[in-house]
Amino acid sequence: MDKRGRERKQSVIHTKTGSFFKGWLSSGLLTLVLVSLLTALALWQVFSTNFSRGSLSRRHTSLVVMNSTIKCIEDVQGYANWRHDSLNDTFYDDPKLNFSIRSPVQNWDEKRMTWNKLHPSYAIGAVDRVLMLTGSQQSPCHNPIGDFFLLRFFKNKVDYCRIHGYDIFYNNAFLHPKMDSYWAKTPIIRAAMLAHPEVEWIWWVDSDAVITDMDFKLPLDKYKNYNLILDGWPEMMYEFRSWYGLNAGVLLFRNCQWSMDFIDEWASMGPAYPDYEKWGHILQTTFKDKEVPISDDQSALAYMLLQHKEKWANKVYIENEYCFQCYWDYMVRSFENVTEKYIDLEKGASILRRRHAEVVSESHGEVWEQYLKDAGYGKNTGRRPFITHFTGCSPCSGNHNTMYAGDSCKEGMEKALNFADNQVLRNFGYTRPNLMDSSYVLPW
Repeated sequence: MDKRGRERKQSVIHTKTGSFFKGWLSSGLLTLVLVSLLTALALWQVFSTNFSRGSLSRRHTSLVVMNSTIKCIEDVQGYANWRHDSLNDTFYDDPKLNFSIRSPVQNWDEKRMTWNKLHPSYAIGAVDRVLMLTGSQQSPCHNPIGDFFLLRFFKNKVDYCRIHGYDIFYNNAFLHPKMDSYWAKTPIIRAAMLAHPEVEWIWWVDSDAVITDMDFKLPLDKYKNYNLILDGWPEMMYEFRSWYGLNAGVLLFRNCQWSMDFIDEWASMGPAYPDYEKWGHILQTTFKDKEVPISDDQSALAYMLLQHKEKWANKVYIENEYCFQCYWDYMVRSFENVTEKYIDLEKGASILRRRHAEVVSESHGEVWEQYLKDAGYGKNTGRRPFITHFTGCSPCSGNHNTMYAGDSCKEGMEKALNFADNQVLRNFGYTRPNLMDSSYVLPW
């Protein structure tokens, strides 16, 4: 074909192609294809995101072409919409609603379900959603170093919640003027349930408890048939009738009517109620190892499970297979040995030494589980204790507990906090070689 023939053929092809696209444009087919492609791309970006952590993504924006115009669609499915609140009436619109512990809430499961149906963007990850609660008194500590320790205790919890996608609320106000000290947790837990209907679990952690395994995650599947999880020894409580058979410093409540009713009955033994002194004598009579006739939260909780076992115990899981919370005095002595075990495991498996972004720490924790599972989850397996609780140390009050020698509490807290913080610092490229020296760090 000569040059003129080739040019004529190309001209015909261009003319036909141009006519073809003009036909599409005139019929709107091209616009429809573009809309479909861009919409599919936007949805793929949403659904390809991993929501297994159960946390809430606060803001996401997608561009979607609709009817030849660009509209900004915020918080599309898979992302919690923090600005949307349904105009339908919910339990919040009830003028009789009261967050106080002395105002019982009825039909909470139905009310909570209705609210969540009206806020569907919170549905993804709902069954695993956790809100941690902790706090301290509203005034400065009597012990000069106490405020510093409380700050570090709080930082430890914030670090853990950030890594695992949990929300956290720190409270330093008595929500009922008479429910102070160890009873202060009851009105906070109850109010948090009402304030956060989107949350499945309310996790109370005392201010003097340190999370010392930042990789370990609450095994919520294990607790699917229970509404309250706490640390303890059932035999010690049920057979020997000891109020030390439980520890109320760390509690995991399901956000449900059962928990509302439990907290109401539990709080009724506290100082905001008229039978408070009476309950002190009842509890001392019930538990032979209770030395003073004071109604405290722990012995009151043990009394409910002991005396009303049929009513409450079937929904309570007493955890003692791992350190849901472990007594500090024994645990702090093991930190060096535990560290050595983890270092030895790392030496034999390069994947454990692999650096990673903090945001994917949970996947790294799952890798660790593959190497630790043979040891089991017991408290004497060489694992990091999940929570180390400094019961009796009273870091804020400044009162020295005569049970402990010298600065053992202070040194133990320093050691535990640095042990936990090392796990955080490694993701930032640093570590503390000496657990008793907070100021000295080295590149990792």
